[in-house]
Amino acid sequence: MAAHLQGGRVDISLLQAAAWGNLVELLEKCPGTKAIVWDSSLAGPVGLIAEYIKLREHSVRKMYPLRPIPLPETDVDHIIFIARPKLHLMDYIARNVKDDAKGKHNCKKEYHLFFVPKKSLLCEEALKHQGVYGNMIFIEEFKCQLIPFDSDVVSMEIPEVFREYTIENDPTYIYQTAQAIIFLQKLYGPIPRVWGKGVAAKQVWDLVTRLQREQRSSEDTKSNQTSCIDQILLIDRSVDLITPLATQLTYEGLIDEIFGINNATANFPIDNFLSTEERTTESLSEDKKQVILNSADKLFSDIRDKSFNAVTIYLAKQAKSVASQMENAQDKSVKEMKLYVQRLPQMLTKKKQLATHTSIAECIKEYTDRDDFFDTLKAEQEFLSCFEVDKPSPYIEELMAQGKPMIKVLRLICLQCICSSGLKPKVLDGYKRELVQVYGLQALLAITKLEKVGMLKLQSGTRQYTVLRKTLRLVMEDVSEINPTDICYVHSIYAPLSVRLAEQVTKTGGWKQLHDVLGLLPGPTLDESPTIPSNVIQNVDSPKVVLVFFIGGCTFAEISALRFLSQQEDSNVEFVIATTKLINGNTFLKSIIEA
Repeated sequence: MAAHLQGGRVDISLLQAAAWGNLVELLEKCPGTKAIVWDSSLAGPVGLIAEYIKLREHSVRKMYPLRPIPLPETDVDHIIFIARPKLHLMDYIARNVKDDAKGKHNCKKEYHLFFVPKKSLLCEEALKHQGVYGNMIFIEEFKCQLIPFDSDVVSMEIPEVFREYTIENDPTYIYQTAQAIIFLQKLYGPIPRVWGKGVAAKQVWDLVTRLQREQRSSEDTKSNQTSCIDQILLIDRSVDLITPLATQLTYEGLIDEIFGINNATANFPIDNFLSTEERTTESLSEDKKQVILNSADKLFSDIRDKSFNAVTIYLAKQAKSVASQMENAQDKSVKEMKLYVQRLPQMLTKKKQLATHTSIAECIKEYTDRDDFFDTLKAEQEFLSCFEVDKPSPYIEELMAQGKPMIKVLRLICLQCICSSGLKPKVLDGYKRELVQVYGLQALLAITKLEKVGMLKLQSGTRQYTVLRKTLRLVMEDVSEINPTDICYVHSIYAPLSVRLAEQVTKTGGWKQLHDVLGLLPGPTLDESPTIPSNVIQNVDSPKVVLVFFIGGCTFAEISALRFLSQQEDSNVEFVIATTKLINGNTFLKSIIEA
């Protein structure tokens, strides 16, 4: 199992081992050669659990994406479809099976379907309707609820969770989230303390309680003696819609904003990674450089949570120290030379990592040095500080006049709207009119959905954000980005509201002091101590482990802010972060408006 998943008090590699064990069990049911056909939304995430090399040991010969076109001719004993329970995917599977059954290799082939993470009666009915249900030998569940990304981060990787529970009122994902929490408690022990805020948080926890009660009565469950998670904090994304909309300014956050991080990998323009000579001589077979970003890369683990401005300084220092270590090799005694040779592999690895991250930093800098990046940041910071937030923004109007991408414009309008607790009728109508004029019908559909989830609305009585900004110290000027003393460095001047809530949970008395503030946030407040069996021992002295579970998505900046809190000298807390999806402002908005 991957070493970078261990190291915290909660051993995340257990999740990887459990999912892999489950997959192997399913594959063993099909003796002989196999081809796996993946639902494309799963191939990447499951790749973090089951590498192709490991799958080959279990007779997997071919892997294909699930598409509405015939499969390539394959001479294997089994074709295994692995998919989320979605109706359109059942159409693809039916088409694939019908086409494949006509082929010349079909006489001995068997077809199977593994649903992730649960079977769906609706999908099974769809397969019956298409006439291929009878072709399936095994229809099983591949219980892969949470994908491990790092020693403190796991994600369900389902982008549509927020949209489904806010717009569609579909409880499916609330149920899947509850199942994921139950699974975590099975692995790590019952969690003795629960905090939460928001409608979805309450729905999820109510379900967890109900399902566990049913399980206890149906089977005599032997609970773990100790729980390595002391508290869980459930945050409904609706409680803090500002944070995903603000540009992330940490190293990892900016990589995600500019290039997109998918399943712990990002693609960068290859030019920055080649020497001048390589650029001119090589015919570029690839135009992208793919880099894996997790704490297995020691340097990345050191810089991922820093403000980007601090990263460039840090990389320069490290480069100097490596260079001086390698230069001073000549005038060493034999004993020193022996030590030097022993350390050489480490130094060469570090040199290679430095080259990679310096190139990535160059790619980012090309983007952040542009005027429009600076102008966008300035507009955001004015909204967050409530400066002239009631007027139409000249910058937003200018972006629309230039026909800039609609997502960029909507992101700023939504941020302005939430920071002013709704827009004045004249301002909102003006924006809507211009949006439809510039972007047409798609803008109208987007506006309707954003109004449904409360990201575009008219101003009403209370100015919630103004009060929250003061009481929770959400905006702080003059915090050093190089040696930060507060979490607001992750957005330069703004501290994620979600993380301010987490910070309060870890203080003595918890949310008691926040009584008035919590009333300004939407949805019910959870503050419970579930009855834990008396044989469960609580560790009072050791650092507390708090599992923060974001329902509806979480950004890399929020993860960095939580890590920053646990690294403070006076901190006695370790955070583990779970989310339904790792998001940034653009992917979050797209998941809402692009059904």
